[in-house]
Amino acid sequence: MRPTVRQAQALAEMLRDHRSLNNAALQERRDAYQHSSRTSIRYGDQSAQLKEIRAFDPERQGHWSFSSQQATLRRLDKAFAAFFRRIKNGEKPGYPRFKGVRHFGQRDLPEGRGQLPLGLHPAQCAHPCATSGRRAHPGASAPAR
Repeated sequence: MRPTVRQAQALAEMLRDHRSLNNAALQERRDAYQHSSRTSIRYGDQSAQLKEIRAFDPERQGHWSFSSQQATLRRLDKAFAAFFRRIKNGEKPGYPRFKGVRHFGQRDLPEGRGQLPLGLHPAQCAHPCATSGRRAHPGASAPAR
């Protein structure tokens, strides 16, 4: 099954809002580190701000599952952990990047928690949209339908 036009639009809005949250959290970490105090911001700090963010922007950020937004912040935290691990090991670090429309094609949905928009079930989603699975490699063949 495929999502309806309305469901596909809701999925696109959800990804847009989660990408916006991810990019804002990355900007906050970057600004804090570049400040003269070299403040460190972690997942717990940013997760604690979610309630205020959702209250400030109920039409966009307040519309989606709290646990899915926490998962988006955890995903960014994992990117930073990998970045610092690579620095420690003397590897090429690869600083976490801001995500554009084409580079944020999935959202983590904690198992048994959160909901996809408009009652869409992950099994209905033929697009690598908002489920927690990995994106298909560009050279991989399309799944059988």
